[in-house]
Amino acid sequence: MTTTMTSRERLLAALYCQQPDHIPCAFMMYKGLKNQCTDYRQFLEAQIALGLDTIVELPPRPPVVVNDHYNLHGLPVSYDPRVRIRGWGETNDTGGTWLVKEYETPDGTLRVEVPKTRDWPRGEHVPFLDDHIVPNARKYLVDKPDDLKALRHLLVPPTQDEIEAYQQKSQAYLDFARQHGLLVAGGWGVGADMVGWLCGLQNLIFMTYRQPDFLRDLLGVIADWNYARMRAAFSLPLDLYIKRAWYENCDFWTPVNWKKYLQSSLRREVELAHQAGVKFGYLITSQAMPLIDLIIESGVDVLVGVDPREYDLQALAVKAQGRLCLWGGVNGHITVENGAPEQVAQEVEDAMQRLAPLGGFILSPVDNVREYSPEIEKNVKVLIESWERLRDVIASPGA
Repeated sequence: MTTTMTSRERLLAALYCQQPDHIPCAFMMYKGLKNQCTDYRQFLEAQIALGLDTIVELPPRPPVVVNDHYNLHGLPVSYDPRVRIRGWGETNDTGGTWLVKEYETPDGTLRVEVPKTRDWPRGEHVPFLDDHIVPNARKYLVDKPDDLKALRHLLVPPTQDEIEAYQQKSQAYLDFARQHGLLVAGGWGVGADMVGWLCGLQNLIFMTYRQPDFLRDLLGVIADWNYARMRAAFSLPLDLYIKRAWYENCDFWTPVNWKKYLQSSLRREVELAHQAGVKFGYLITSQAMPLIDLIIESGVDVLVGVDPREYDLQALAVKAQGRLCLWGGVNGHITVENGAPEQVAQEVEDAMQRLAPLGGFILSPVDNVREYSPEIEKNVKVLIESWERLRDVIASPGA
């Protein structure tokens, strides 16, 4: 099939569950390549050179990021100016070190404590929002209802100065996207994932049964903050907004509790995105098959992170047809980073045959290709060549 669409038009067709000129391939994340680049523009150009349907994410995220909220992309995370932060180390009973951080707010002090282990990656620093806190903390930042007033001082909506800085920083990349016909995405949104950072995932599960009102109120504080960040993000003309939801799967939530605690805020966020003319992506890569009907019911436009080792691709394609775009199809770590080239080619073919014919599909490794080596780059090349070979053949229903 002759290419007649720009990359942006192709991806939008998929997001609308329509058939584009050919099946798009856009990597959700490609840390291995990104780390080889000196800046974000070079990363975009490198993806274009590979022939991928490259997505411009705003605000631009450079190859190396060092901040207090590493695992939450997007707009800055700012505190009430009255917050005072201090951190120190304490020797524990075995001669090791506990890293302690306190946030003194007008409504109380929040404290987190983590052991400084060999694999702790942040030196003497304890970030505010970071995946490494989840399995390590001895004392989590938020552990009782009285902490919520203090937490609000750490979750301050973006200021006008921050919004203007976001707009100015992004303008060159908006121009780049228009010049090259690329889709523009923004985010990331967050909900229950933040409960994991603040309280621990085991405690999250306990809270659903032991402290339901506390959990509901905590999720409400997070949702209000996220909603304000969304409104700020939509001050730029985005095509797609993505919410991270790795911890909103059935490892932590039954479908009944997912509907009880998470669905209403998700619906509200989807409605805000649609009012702004923006498609809504929900990034959840595993243990989510029992949630698919609820996700569709919530109005989500694209399920980001369809891992073939976690989803029943055929059943998912049938459920999603005409209602939910699917993004993924290939396992990034097991297959692309550690598999043989023929395994990569087979997984691409399986994904294309199962997910592409019914419309609304974007091919990608899930969720990342983190490493960069000759062997991995060979597998990336096989993935792209397999996609190029099949993208026109499986481009329309029944093909």
